[in-house]
Amino acid sequence: MARLALLSVSDKSGIVELAQRLVNEFQFDLISSGGTAKTLKEAGVPVTKVSDYTGAPEILGGRVKTLHPRIHGGILARRDLASDQADLQANDIRPLDLVVVNLYPFEQTIAKAGVTVAEAVEQIDIGGPAMIRATAKNFAHTTVLTNPSQYGAYLTALQEQGEIPLALRQQFAGEAFALTNAYDQAIANYFSGLNEDSATRFGISGTLRQPLRYGENPHQSAGWYQTGREATGWAKAEKLQGKELSYNNLVDLEAARRIINEFDSTEPAAVILKHTNPCGVALAPTLVEAYQKAFNADATSAFGGIVALNQSLDGPTATEMVKTFLECIVAPGCDDQAREILARKNNLRVLILPDLATGPSQTIKAIAGGFLVQSADDEREDPNVWQVVTEKQPSATELAELAFAWKVCKHVKSNAITITKNKTTLGVGAGQMNRVGSVEIALKQAGAEAQGACLASDAFFPFDDSVRTAAAAGITTIIQPGGSMRDQDSIQAANELGLVMIFTGLRHFLH
Repeated sequence: MARLALLSVSDKSGIVELAQRLVNEFQFDLISSGGTAKTLKEAGVPVTKVSDYTGAPEILGGRVKTLHPRIHGGILARRDLASDQADLQANDIRPLDLVVVNLYPFEQTIAKAGVTVAEAVEQIDIGGPAMIRATAKNFAHTTVLTNPSQYGAYLTALQEQGEIPLALRQQFAGEAFALTNAYDQAIANYFSGLNEDSATRFGISGTLRQPLRYGENPHQSAGWYQTGREATGWAKAEKLQGKELSYNNLVDLEAARRIINEFDSTEPAAVILKHTNPCGVALAPTLVEAYQKAFNADATSAFGGIVALNQSLDGPTATEMVKTFLECIVAPGCDDQAREILARKNNLRVLILPDLATGPSQTIKAIAGGFLVQSADDEREDPNVWQVVTEKQPSATELAELAFAWKVCKHVKSNAITITKNKTTLGVGAGQMNRVGSVEIALKQAGAEAQGACLASDAFFPFDDSVRTAAAAGITTIIQPGGSMRDQDSIQAANELGLVMIFTGLRHFLH
């Protein structure tokens, strides 16, 4: 008797070619459902519709097609168990040798703007996961394929050995269970998002995009995993040139993406990072000026840095960039002149990511025995609701500068201090154990340029010492969240020293 395969796929990539070879080279009989059967018939591949095989019509608008004993009996039957074989014979059921199934595009559907719950629900596959799990469970006797990338390995094994080795069937089964697990997690997360206050479970799943040479350090193993079936974010970025991305590159690039996303593309912005902290950030009338200002803000730290731009990379900016050693550059585009210039540094990683704005809605951090999940710190603040707490009021120019300093400070590791002037960072104090220590580091970096500059703090000042230290160095405006029991001490010091101080009411710790 000919071998029997069931083909029922949402992603029809390569399915016609697979079916043709199964029939023509390996004498398979095929059964198929819905759109897959239609596709195969149009290609001239002989196929029996599932409804004809089972004798039961597709019902409920296609919701019920393959949920039938003739299908699941053929999938789950054990070839070496006499009672199973007797059941097949008594019920006129043929054992299935191969099941090829992939799932309705649930994740792609919910990623679309404006999708309704009803539309999402119709993309929850029922028959597909049932067949996948059943076939994977019975891998000792049959094979499940859930991805077009597996078709080649299956056909090669069939051609070379006449059958599929147990180890390969088991491998395919493991991949199948991983798929249904990820699929169910995506659905569960979607419904948890609809009812955030009552969510009791959270799952995350990814597919290995590529192994990385190592993690943060050479003795640590690492891999880059992609969430979702379709590439998004950095998985979708175009790498124009350069070495393979490392673990640290990807961590820094994501930090760079978050910072550059703070600045509207109507005004050229450049960000240079080291170890996820910005060492230079600037706005300017042209992109090359923005990069030059960001670089000169801390040229020493910029060496080996990560650069993010909010406009398409052009020739003049590329000319400046190749003057020093950089690890990575990311921009929403790149013109031909810039590509030619950057090609001189063939190890320099250059990535094009047109969508710099879209990032994860949650951040996840592993701890012993579990993990922590929080919503992303992507609040877009309105300066109109900030509170001027000092007697002295800011000018429009000072208010714009304070807003710039605040946007940068949000992305510096706590305790965080940024000092800026002319929409350019002068000093950055990051990750210190006390706030006044961060102030002193930032002021030392700014030097004489601190005269008339702005200072931003990611959290409140517990004492007035930071305000007095800043004023002594020439700082004239300060922005901070407020919220300390001793806020009045800082306000009083600012009034005494003739400073402007604004409270935002929103803290931005970054650990």
